[in-house]
Amino acid sequence: MEKEGNEMKHRKRDEGAWWIALLLVGVMIAGSVGAYMVLYGNTNGEKKILTISGSTTVQPIASKAAEKFMDAHPNVDIRVSGGGSSVGVTSVGSGNVDIGMASRDLKSSEKAQYPTLLPTTIAKDGIAVIVHPSNSISNLSLEQIRGIYNGTYKNWKQLGGDDKEIVVYGRDSTSGTREFFWEHVMKKENFTVTLHELNSNGAVKTAVSQNDGAIGYVGLGYIDTSVKALKIDNEGQQVEANVANVLNGKYPISRSLYFITRGTPEGLAKEFIDYVLSPEGQKIVEDEGFVPLRK
Repeated sequence: MEKEGNEMKHRKRDEGAWWIALLLVGVMIAGSVGAYMVLYGNTNGEKKILTISGSTTVQPIASKAAEKFMDAHPNVDIRVSGGGSSVGVTSVGSGNVDIGMASRDLKSSEKAQYPTLLPTTIAKDGIAVIVHPSNSISNLSLEQIRGIYNGTYKNWKQLGGDDKEIVVYGRDSTSGTREFFWEHVMKKENFTVTLHELNSNGAVKTAVSQNDGAIGYVGLGYIDTSVKALKIDNEGQQVEANVANVLNGKYPISRSLYFITRGTPEGLAKEFIDYVLSPEGQKIVEDEGFVPLRK
């Protein structure tokens, strides 16, 4: 009887330990599921949403990275829209989006209005000056480009080209690309009154591709066979607008591209920014025609 009693005690003790272990495993699983739900949404169809807006230069990087990220995290919905760098800064500063995109540095007025904004460099870029593929001009100096955009030159014949009126395209006032071009190429001179202002890199590229007298400027990622990117005369060399020349410092019109957050990024915003900065994310940067930080 005593032996049977001892066996019963041992059996109850083992059963109790088993139930405790099972309870601990359940708690761990519930905690893991809870953490996943907090970050990526729950399992009943609801999704964790991340909103991004701003620079149309940065937009192709963000859009492609969002596709890849959502493929790996089905319960995440990342919504990317353009509008220009100023829209991105204002939207994130006012709390309307989680991440703003910008292709220029923050202005002092923006820093004063939104003191908690924190830019994170996610890529480098060059600004290509483009013309119609039929244009006989293949290279210009920064001074000549500035002369076209301030109205000094009105005909391609003045620059050694065909006798054809120069049709000048650029970006609108919300554009970080325009801001950078105005500071670094125009030296803050006024643009010609004949400038046609467009609201995206894609719109500038399309306009130039359809007008054989046109000139415009776009991010490197927008160059294709529908336009011709001019070489820039720089210290006696004709430098092509490409990734290699941005990396080696020879191309004179280059800049940083940014994701902007309100303070240090947290949660899903941090996860996405870390992804873009990862080797996989930087491969997307390179595939989209921009200059990765990791090379």
